[in-house]
Amino acid sequence: MPSVDLNADMGESFGPWKMGDDENLLKIITSANIACGFHAGDPDVMAKTMKLAAENGVGIGAHPGFPDLQGFGRRNMKVPHDSLRNMVRYQLGAAMGIAKAVGTKVRHLKLHGALANMCSIDLDMARACYQGALDVDPDIIVMVLAVTKQEEAARDLGCKWVGEIFADRAYNDDGTLVDRSLPGAVIHDPDVAGPRILNMVREGAIITESGQRLETSIDTICLHGDGPTAVQIARSVRKTLIDGGVEVTKFMR
Repeated sequence: MPSVDLNADMGESFGPWKMGDDENLLKIITSANIACGFHAGDPDVMAKTMKLAAENGVGIGAHPGFPDLQGFGRRNMKVPHDSLRNMVRYQLGAAMGIAKAVGTKVRHLKLHGALANMCSIDLDMARACYQGALDVDPDIIVMVLAVTKQEEAARDLGCKWVGEIFADRAYNDDGTLVDRSLPGAVIHDPDVAGPRILNMVREGAIITESGQRLETSIDTICLHGDGPTAVQIARSVRKTLIDGGVEVTKFMR
């Protein structure tokens, strides 16, 4: 039976500002990417989210992004590679410290937002970010956007990695994500998201907006936690996969 992991970005609340329904998402997903305070989140939110994830048997990942709270890490920034390495080291170190304090551990790392999108087309930038993470934890599992420069960087570094596709985002023919400003870039309908992802898992390929097949290893599927239909999409994807004969389980490396 084929198997796949379901991951979601979370821990994105900040102080009194609440974002996402982490508590219910953690009952559906198998891996959580937890914001580290640069683009979202704070130490209290990190600790609470990690504790909840551990209680639900969900794998914990650090989710570093650009230092851009106002823009939610979705604005491109030009940062020297040495600074990028330190940004990732800093955020992963914080995540590992909080995880240890609440009795759990960080097992994977996934880049956030604009940082991730830029690294999907810039090999040297991706290498700098991943090297920064490996300097802190050589055994960290890197979650990469499949068939992009992120995957190429992880392969070049010889680190542990898993390939990711998105349940709620449309794809360009080069494997990058359609820009959020364009129509149809983000999928909000749970009835569309579930069957779409089951088809990709069965095909072993990303299906782009134009209908092209990009064959790839699909180890984990991302369900964004910040949308209004996030929980409904997560439930739809999980149910559709299971009903289609795909086991939903935490990835192993």
